[in-house]
Amino acid sequence: MEIILTQDVKGLGFKNDLVSVRPGYGRNFLLPKQLAILATLSNKKQLAETIKQQAFKEEKSRKTAADSASKIAELKLSIGAKAGESGKIFGSVTTMQISDALKKLGFDIDRKHIELNADGIKQLGSYTAKINLFKELNATLNFEVVSE
Repeated sequence: MEIILTQDVKGLGFKNDLVSVRPGYGRNFLLPKQLAILATLSNKKQLAETIKQQAFKEEKSRKTAADSASKIAELKLSIGAKAGESGKIFGSVTTMQISDALKKLGFDIDRKHIELNADGIKQLGSYTAKINLFKELNATLNFEVVSE
């Protein structure tokens, strides 16, 4: 079954991508949640026109994201957290805290675009986070968790 994605779907594709999926996945999940539309002839023509119009905007966004990626790679961010004497944090550092710290520095990055390692951050120390800035363009943020 061919569909056109109306939103980014993790593990499947990005907005305005034409993808093939299993019929049940498309019919029972993607279409009812309005994450995709059927790839009919008229929808494909409309997609081609939309892609042509967005090419210029996308190039501008890609340049901005590349500039942001180089600036983020140079940052050394410090996140404050309450911790015990052994260095263990009460709770954990979340993507929301990293997003707020980046906003204070002038980077408007949504917390959903920040990926931390699966174990979570529960100790004081230095860590890295992957930030998805634009489609295949990612930046690595180095940050340190310090005691408040």
